[in-house]
Amino acid sequence: MDQQVLAETIKAKEDELVALTQDLIRIPTVNPPGEFYTDCVEYLNKRFKSKKFETQIIRAKDTPGDTDQYPRQNIIARISNGHGPCVHFNSHIDVVAVGSGWTQPPFEGKVVGDRIYGRGSCDMKGGLAASIIAVESYLELYPGFNGSIEISGTADEETGGYGGVGYLAEKGILAKPRVDHVIIPEPLNKDRICLGHRGVWWAEIETLGKIAHGSMPFDGDSAIRHMQALLERFEKELYPLLKKKRTDMPVVPDGAKESTMNINSIHGGESEEFEGLPSPLVADSCRIIIDRRFLIEEKLEEVKSEVETILNNLGKDREGFLYKLRDLFEVIPSMTSESAPVVQAVERAIIEVLGTKPEMVVSPGTYDQKHIDRIGKLEDCIAYGPGILTLAHQADEYVNISDMLDSACVMGFALDDLLNGKKQ
Repeated sequence: MDQQVLAETIKAKEDELVALTQDLIRIPTVNPPGEFYTDCVEYLNKRFKSKKFETQIIRAKDTPGDTDQYPRQNIIARISNGHGPCVHFNSHIDVVAVGSGWTQPPFEGKVVGDRIYGRGSCDMKGGLAASIIAVESYLELYPGFNGSIEISGTADEETGGYGGVGYLAEKGILAKPRVDHVIIPEPLNKDRICLGHRGVWWAEIETLGKIAHGSMPFDGDSAIRHMQALLERFEKELYPLLKKKRTDMPVVPDGAKESTMNINSIHGGESEEFEGLPSPLVADSCRIIIDRRFLIEEKLEEVKSEVETILNNLGKDREGFLYKLRDLFEVIPSMTSESAPVVQAVERAIIEVLGTKPEMVVSPGTYDQKHIDRIGKLEDCIAYGPGILTLAHQADEYVNISDMLDSACVMGFALDDLLNGKKQ
């Protein structure tokens, strides 16, 4: 492959790249609830078919959130020649809610200088557009390549990915042996390769009490006070323990090299939905959602045991303390080896395009690699794409056009490397 010719071909498509990114931003695929997935998939399907891809539109029926009003739609586009390896570029099409604080229109794809503004511009429609332009440019120059190239647009990454990559991995579509190498163009900065992510355990803890009249709380037992006692134990016992745990994983930012736990929400007593004065009741239930992020050096059983031990000890020490613990979501930490083919190929491409050796990082939170690794049994997977990580989910989110062009060149170079089995 002539790298200079491929880079020139990609950069000549700057206007097309910008227009594609704008079109994708203008489809407001907000999740939850999962709006306009069908519109986005149909838009992509039309483009892929015009470029002679074979396409599949796959609804992830009966996955969380899937309804006839909000179907979990996914698209896979594929071009095959011969029996060489399959290289797959996976991007999620969903975006988070807009929120407040915007000074730019969130769904117009407005261009200001080198930036395209809009919800999802960075996370990750800019990455999807860059991967499409990279693949299309490669196919124009090298239509006789040996192997298969795939591009997917998938649902629900922002809410766990079960209606997207998780479903496709279970069906053997985004899995071994069908696919060999996966690049996920998440916004990790164009000079970084993301090898994986920390683990996560979400759980609901409910403390139980006895309802009574609020003027006579001695006749009842406040679940909120029991929850307060639990939170105090977390502060005194669990958080200091987590702070002592450090990982050898190259997690960014530095604070995420420790184990962490966030109290996601707390609910107890009178419902907040009623707008009048509350009734005088002692709360008989109080619930919290915990978001525990753990390191590759930790075992999930150990992570759960730390919380369960505190709960059980409170049951012994505190009169009337009763609780329920319910698992919601769990993911084992994942980290692809730096010697893996996809890592080596992207590293060489970054050196060629940017003239710098990339930083190897691990994400503090999970993304769809968790399903490709755990369900699809496909370890040769990384995240690499344009965009600044800290802009994701923020007001005035944007992606730099120059970063998309550079990342598209990197993806094009790495694609050729993986298809042709280059060695250092």
